[in-house]
Amino acid sequence: MNLASPPVIQRLGVYGGAFDPPHLAHSQLAQVAVAQLQLDALRVLPTGQAWHKDRALTGAEHRLAMTRLAFQDVPKTQVDEREIHRAGPTYTVDTLRELAHEYPDAQLFLVMGADQAKSLPKWHEIGEITRLAIICVAERDAPEISKAQGQVHSQDVDPVVQGDFRKIALPLMPHSATDIRTRVASGQPLNALVCETVARYIQDHHLYQTA
Repeated sequence: MNLASPPVIQRLGVYGGAFDPPHLAHSQLAQVAVAQLQLDALRVLPTGQAWHKDRALTGAEHRLAMTRLAFQDVPKTQVDEREIHRAGPTYTVDTLRELAHEYPDAQLFLVMGADQAKSLPKWHEIGEITRLAIICVAERDAPEISKAQGQVHSQDVDPVVQGDFRKIALPLMPHSATDIRTRVASGQPLNALVCETVARYIQDHHLYQTA
């Protein structure tokens, strides 16, 4: 019996974050990125020890479980655990190096929100990051991404960062993980800010509640 060969990945998206918790804007960005960037696959990576966060993250096991629930219905996405299991601070450049080694024929597309893009100059080995991947920035209510393969610079990226940038047009969605945690702590409803399965997980595991 001949087994079908796995699909060839030529355009691989990389989408990392704390996902504490993952909300509907996160999953919407993943779906839009796959479509607009014509990705063959998108790896979704909950961060391990986030070097840039000034607060302690919720336990990795909870963030990983919620991320799986949040992205389970988004086509071509796969939750990747490598940063959760990596010792020491989580650096995007290490993940990109590993994926470039695993998929040597693939172009990497690093997907992020505008807030993340603004902090790019502070990222560890940002020059290597821009060498390894095209930086793709979600801009809410932005015009449709160009079909051209030319360089597109985002106004949300500090001009000191040199590289290949693309814009991802994302509908306006006023979602914030910080707001969601505040709502849960104060007993407010989530009002469809997260998917139903994530909302149930938060409730069942008593996450984000005040002591």
